[in-house]
Amino acid sequence: MNFLLKLLLSLLFILLITACSSAPPSPSIGSGGAKTNAQVSQSALEEQLLTFYKGWKGVPYRLGGMSKRGVDCSGFVYLAYQQLLTKQVNSVFPRTTADQVELGRKVGKSQLKTGDLVFFKTGWSTRHVGIYLSDNRFLHASTSQGVMISRLDNSYWKQKYWQSRRLSFPT
Repeated sequence: MNFLLKLLLSLLFILLITACSSAPPSPSIGSGGAKTNAQVSQSALEEQLLTFYKGWKGVPYRLGGMSKRGVDCSGFVYLAYQQLLTKQVNSVFPRTTADQVELGRKVGKSQLKTGDLVFFKTGWSTRHVGIYLSDNRFLHASTSQGVMISRLDNSYWKQKYWQSRRLSFPT
């Protein structure tokens, strides 16, 4: 009996440290009367994202975190979109990966544009999210290295890639 309890607690701990986000869901952005991020200058958007990244580079991963003391992947995406994109349309951006993957519309990997969300299946039930830049690069909060830029064609991320979403915002 004691062994089963220890096993259950160990499994629970592993699930908690490998999950991307645990915050409660928030209302999502509507898609009526859409203006896509493709209509925003791609180079200007990438410049804004890179500036945002410079302020967060190396911040360690922390499950449920939303500060420079620690942030998880969906928290990082949430903060980036709140600061850079949704402030101009006064929308609420969802906090969790599960809610973020419901936004916008699916786009193929070969059709990615700056600002698209890229999603990965990193475990049986765990998901990861980042923001596409250009040239196969994306911003994200890595569990092992914190906030960083990675490549979609990296052998790990290439294997774990799940889908991409292009967001649309009310005008």
